[in-house]
Amino acid sequence: MFILELTYTAPLERIDALLPAHVAWLEEHYANGTFLASGRKVPRDGGVILAVAESREAVEALAATDPFSRAGATAYRITEFLATTTGPDLAPHRQTLPS
Repeated sequence: MFILELTYTAPLERIDALLPAHVAWLEEHYANGTFLASGRKVPRDGGVILAVAESREAVEALAATDPFSRAGATAYRITEFLATTTGPDLAPHRQTLPS
């Protein structure tokens, strides 16, 4: 599982102009099961996405397709972790430690 932390590198006016395309991008990846949760950070200086993917490389490639990234309006910090404990709704994504 991956935490994608976005930090805006452009003024909020530029972010707001790109927001409809970013939301469409999010919706596409919710529909295919890659994204599990997302939202703005408080204060509003970026956002967070919880995602599942086959590899870090796949997540990095996906982040590069975000309209915010393509416009140079955000920087991504990607953290991979093993979700060994989850609530019931995330049980299908529960992972085990490597042996």
